[in-house]
Amino acid sequence: MIDTETLEKLLKFRDDRDWEQFHNSKDLALALSIEASELLEIFLWKKDEDFSKDKLEEELADVFMYGLLLAHKNNIDINKIILKKIQKNGEKYPVNKAKGRADKYDEL
Repeated sequence: MIDTETLEKLLKFRDDRDWEQFHNSKDLALALSIEASELLEIFLWKKDEDFSKDKLEEELADVFMYGLLLAHKNNIDINKIILKKIQKNGEKYPVNKAKGRADKYDEL
């Protein structure tokens, strides 16, 4: 999913500033949540597709970076967990019941 060079640059950026000492799992999860809230703020009080793509890219990058740092901290393989979650969601949302519907799995 993410190439090794990009992850290495992210880790180097962190390490050059000696920030790993602050990057425990709890604080990384909190930072991710805060950045996700900033992502939501882009859409606040706007019409569905009325937002700045530049701001979207900036905030989405922050969310992904904290997610990657959290996964790296806990030795989690991003590709593996995404594929596992897709499979699990496929079982909860079978095509014949979920196609074209936005209902939660227990309401299908």
